[in-house]
Amino acid sequence: MSRQLDKTYNPKEIEPKLYEKWCENKYFHAEVDRSRKPFTTVMPPPNITGKLHMGHALDNTLQDILIRYKRMQGYNALWIPGTDHAAISTEVKVTNQLKEEGIDKREFGREGFLDRVWEWKEEYAGTIESQLKKLGVSCDWDRERFTMDEGCSRAVEEVFVRLYEKGYIYKGSRIINWCPVCQTSLSDAEVEHEEQAGHFWHIRYPIVGTDRSLVIATTRPETMLGDTAIVVNPEDERYTDIIGKKALLPLVNKEIPIIADAYVDKEFGTGAMKVTPAHDPNDFEIGKRHGLEEINIMNDDATINENGGKYAGMGRYEAREAIVQDLKDQGYLVKVEDYAHNVGVHERCKQTVEPLIKQQWFVKMEELAKPAIKALETGELKLIPERMNKIYLQWLNNIRDWCISRQIWWGHRIPAYYCDECGEMIVQRGGAPAVCPKCGCTHFTQDEDTLDTWFSSALWPFSTLGWPDQTEELDYFYPTDVLVTGYDIIFFWVIRMVFSGFEQTGKCPFHTVFFHGLIRDDQGRKMSKSLGNGIDPLEIIDEYGADALRLTVVTGNAPGNDMRFYKEKVEANRNFANKVWNASRFILMNMEDKVISRPDAQDLTAADRWILSRANRLIKDVTENMDKFELGIAVQKVYDFIWDEFCDWYIEMAKYRIYHSDENYKAANAALWTLKTVLADALKLLHPYMPFVTEEIYSALVPSEESLMMSDWPEYDEALNFPEEENIVDHVKDIVRGVRNARAEMNVPNSRKAKVFIVCENETLCEGFETLKESVKPLMNASDLIIQGTKEGISEDAVSIVVPDGAVYMPLEDLIDFEQEKERLLKEEEKLKKELARVNGMLNNEKFMSKAPEAKVNEERAKLEKYTQMMEQVQERLASIMK
Repeated sequence: MSRQLDKTYNPKEIEPKLYEKWCENKYFHAEVDRSRKPFTTVMPPPNITGKLHMGHALDNTLQDILIRYKRMQGYNALWIPGTDHAAISTEVKVTNQLKEEGIDKREFGREGFLDRVWEWKEEYAGTIESQLKKLGVSCDWDRERFTMDEGCSRAVEEVFVRLYEKGYIYKGSRIINWCPVCQTSLSDAEVEHEEQAGHFWHIRYPIVGTDRSLVIATTRPETMLGDTAIVVNPEDERYTDIIGKKALLPLVNKEIPIIADAYVDKEFGTGAMKVTPAHDPNDFEIGKRHGLEEINIMNDDATINENGGKYAGMGRYEAREAIVQDLKDQGYLVKVEDYAHNVGVHERCKQTVEPLIKQQWFVKMEELAKPAIKALETGELKLIPERMNKIYLQWLNNIRDWCISRQIWWGHRIPAYYCDECGEMIVQRGGAPAVCPKCGCTHFTQDEDTLDTWFSSALWPFSTLGWPDQTEELDYFYPTDVLVTGYDIIFFWVIRMVFSGFEQTGKCPFHTVFFHGLIRDDQGRKMSKSLGNGIDPLEIIDEYGADALRLTVVTGNAPGNDMRFYKEKVEANRNFANKVWNASRFILMNMEDKVISRPDAQDLTAADRWILSRANRLIKDVTENMDKFELGIAVQKVYDFIWDEFCDWYIEMAKYRIYHSDENYKAANAALWTLKTVLADALKLLHPYMPFVTEEIYSALVPSEESLMMSDWPEYDEALNFPEEENIVDHVKDIVRGVRNARAEMNVPNSRKAKVFIVCENETLCEGFETLKESVKPLMNASDLIIQGTKEGISEDAVSIVVPDGAVYMPLEDLIDFEQEKERLLKEEEKLKKELARVNGMLNNEKFMSKAPEAKVNEERAKLEKYTQMMEQVQERLASIMK
C-alpha cells in the first residue's frame, strides 16, 4: 500500500532526514565482494583552506551522479572522499591568522606552528565534510582520508625513498621558480602566465678596445647586475669578428666575455643577448654550456643582495627604477619601448615569481613520463573531452624535472638526514639513522624542506586503498575507473597521478578522466574573492534545496566546457522539483485504497502504450548518454519527458479514466498501473541528479522497496516498443495543439465548449482516435468529438485546422455568440474609423508634414498601415457573420 505525500515539498525538512537514513543504513559503504564487479572513483580532495565553493559543488555533483548510476546498475560502487593539506595555501592562511593575533609564526617555532595548523585542519576538514553531506554526496565516509594521515604519509615516504634509490630524485642547484612573498620554490605547474604591460629597455654595452657598442634589450634591467657574458649566434656575420672579445658591463664597470651559442635567434632584436645564468632558465643552460659564473643578485624576499653594490637592500622594482635612471644619466640607455609580455605569477598569491638558482630537490621526469605518454597513445587511458589529449601530450613531451621541495613547515618533511659531525646525507624510511655509516656519529638533523603538495596527491588513487601494503582493497578496487576533475589541474594532478601510478603499481590509476569546466558568474567572469562574485552553494541549498542546485550545475553542461551560473535557473529547477512532487502526489492520492495490478494487454489504451514506449526509449537514450559522460544531455531528456510528455500530456489524458473508475474499473486500473510504472522508472532515471526528492517520492510510491538508491537501474525492453500507438498519440497532440491555438486566436473563453470534427481517411488513426475520444475531449474543451472519413455534415463557415494526415473543424456557432460578436466588431470598426480619420488628417496636413520630425511622420505612417490592416480584418469578420 502506498503512502501519501505532504501537500508541499519541503527540502529543508526532507534532505537531512534522508541523508541520515542513507548513512545509518551504510548504503554508501563498499566492502570487497568478489562476486560483484567493482566501480571505483576517488574524490579530488578539497583543500582544507576554507569552505566549499561552487566549483566543488559541480565537481562532486558530477561524481555523485556517476557513482549513484553505477550503484543502481549493480556495481559494487566505491567513492573515496578526503581532504588535502594544501601546503602553501594552508600555511599562508594560518600565518595570516596568527598575524591578526599579533603573533609571528617564528615565535611559535616549527612544532608550535604545526600544532596550530592541525587545529585549523580539524576545524575546516569537519566543515567541508558537513557541506558535502548537505549536497547529498554518496561517498564512503568510513573510508575518508587526509593527505597527511598516517597511511598517506607512509606512502609518501615510501615513494620518495624508492625514487631516490632508483636515481630519479636528486638534490642540486638549478634555476627554479621562486615566490618572494611566500618565500618558497614552486613547480612549473604552480606558475600561471599572465600578460602584463612592461617595457623593453635598450642598453648600450661598449666593446672593450674598440669604439663599437652592442645594443641589448631587456625587460628586467635589474638583472644586469648579475650578467656574466654577452652571447651572439656563431653564424651571425655582424658579430664574428668580436666573438672572444670583452664587453663592459654598464654601471658595474666589469669586463664580461662575448661568446657564441646557437640558441640566439639572429632575427630577433639586435641578435645579441645578455647572459644572466642565476636569473633566467635559458641563460642558466647557456651558462652551463660555457662554464660561466652564476651570480645571484637577489635575496629570498626579492631585495637586491650584497652582489648588487650600491643597489643592495632595494626592492626589485625600486632597484629597476634607480638602475634605469643611472643608465640614462651615464649615457647607456638608448631607448625605451612599450612591450606587453607574459609574466609568471604564483597561482596562489598572484605575485610575480623570480627565476633563481637554489639548492632544491628534483624528480627526473624523462623516464617517468614515457608510460604516461604511451597509455594515452594506446588507448589504455581515455580523456574526455578528447581535445584534452593534445594538452596532456604537449606537456609530457616537453616536461622538465619537477622541483618537489618547498621552504615551508606544513607538509610532508623530506626523509633526508644529515650527520651533524661529517655532513653525510642519508635518505631512509622510518626516521633518522641510529649511527652515521661514514663517521659513526649518532646525531642527525632532518632536511628542513617539505614536499610539494602534489607529491602526495599524486599517490591518492592507491595510497587511499592501503598501498604500499598489498591490501585486499587495493587488489579489488584498484585501478580505479573514472576520475572526475576540472581541466585546470591536468598538469598539477592528473598527469602526476598517471606517471606515479605506473611507476609504483605498474598500472594506470584510472581508465578514464572526465574533465569538466569552471562555473562562472552570470557575466561569464571567473568567480573570485577579488571580484566579490562568488556564490556560496550552502546559501543556494538553504534557499532552494540541494536537488535544485545539483540540477542547475549539470543541465546544459558539456564535458570540458565552462558554464554560467544564473540564480533564475536554480529557481526554475526548484519549480521542476515541485512539478514532480505535485504530479506524484496526484497519482498517489488516486491510488489510495486501490489495489493496482498489472493489466491485461488488451486493457492498455493507445495513450498507455505511447507513454510506456516513450519511457522505454528514454531509458535506452539516457543510459547511452550516461555511458558517454553526456550527463547534461541525459538529464535534459529526463526533464523534458517528465514535464512535457508525462505531466502535461499523459496525466491529463489519464484523468478521465481515473475519475470514472466506478464505471470502468479495468480502464482506471490500466491508467493507474501505467502512471505508477512510468513514474517509478522516471524517478530512477532522475535519481542520480536529484536524489532527495526522488527518494522521498519513491519510498511513498513503492514502500515495499528499501530505498530508491539501492534499486535497479531500468533497462530497455524491446517488447515495450509501440510505434503505431506513438504515431496515434503524436497525431492527437497535434490536433489538441491546433484546437487550442485556434481558440486562443479567436479569444474563445475556456467556459465555452465546442464540437470538434476530425476528418481522417486512415482507418488505424481513426480507430486510435476513437479509443482516446473521452480522454482528450477535456484537453481541448470539446463538447463532443466526432471522427469521420469525409467532411459530410460540417458547415461551410466551420473553423478549419490543418493537421498531418487529416483536418480538424469546429463549427463557428459553437465558438462565438453571433450577436455579441457582431456588436463587438461594430464597436471596433467605429473606433478604427476615428483613428484612421485622425491619422489621414495629419498625413494630409502640409504644415504637419513640413514641420514634424521625420521620426514622428514615420510613426504616423506605421499607424496608418496597422489600422488599415485591422480594419480589413474586422470588416472581413463582419461580412462572414452577416451572411
